Amino acid sequence: MADRTSQIREEDILLFSTLRNEKIRLPYFLNYYRDQGVNHFLIVDNDSTDGSAEYLADQPDVSVWRTSASYKRSRFGVDWLNWLQLKYAHGHWALTVDPDEFLVYPFCDTRPLRALTDWLDASNIKSFSAMLLDMYPKGRLDEQPYQSGQDPIEIASWFDSGNYNLSRNKRFGNLWIQGGPRARVFFADAPEKAPALNKIPLVKWDRKYTYVSSTHMLLPRGLNLVYDEWGGEKASGVLLHAKFIDTFTVKAQEELSRGQHYSASVEYKAYAESLKDDPELWCKWSEKYINWRQLEILGLMSKGNWA
Repeated sequence: MADRTSQIREEDILLFSTLRNEKIRLPYFLNYYRDQGVNHFLIVDNDSTDGSAEYLADQPDVSVWRTSASYKRSRFGVDWLNWLQLKYAHGHWALTVDPDEFLVYPFCDTRPLRALTDWLDASNIKSFSAMLLDMYPKGRLDEQPYQSGQDPIEIASWFDSGNYNLSRNKRFGNLWIQGGPRARVFFADAPEKAPALNKIPLVKWDRKYTYVSSTHMLLPRGLNLVYDEWGGEKASGVLLHAKFIDTFTVKAQEELSRGQHYSASVEYKAYAESLKDDPELWCKWSEKYINWRQLEILGLMSKGNWA
């Protein structure tokens, strides 16, 4: 719909995303990452009906493609983005996130994303991990209506500081993280089926690389070794996940009816079942988000040896 990839310069930081019917989120999403230092957005719109694609096509730093093909058959959008990364991201730092994911990294309040990528380059680090941290409001999910352009963390400002299980994927070598409010509320009877929270969203891309399953793991396998094996700490971030705001109920019903998500949409079936009872995700152990330093103190991210 709009191909502005000829504008991409050699040192540009690129952002890749696939979405459907997220127009209400796009103004804040784009500005958040512009402020961090993203230079160009490459986005696949999966047949939105709310004007998302047209809005994106009007943005001067966005290239957007539209498809009505099956999200499920594209391995949940991974194939679409892998193709764009193969064609445009070689030699660039590439950030792959959803419109409800907001990267927080060490010193993000004072240093742009370019400072992080420069340090990663100097340290010969090719991939940077960020745990997905589910954010939620205190009270019902529909209590505070979200306004376009608003920071969703103003509404969904709480998170679980603990309650996470870690294991290792023997085949790909990546750490596998589950837990948080989705395991606690939506998958209380089967926490092993809760969504994975481990992500590797920032990669110094090479055309030989590929995402295997969302941004949970990559090939070659060495890119998945983002945590220190010997007791130290590698630098890592957090993706603040602002899924649980008042738009979520309608979104969950739409995605359940489409049946385009992983494992026969088991995640959205769990959402639909629990949402009937208007659940509150907040509990007495919930923490209110302050800043990245708070997340580091809680052990959810680390600045490693980046000073």
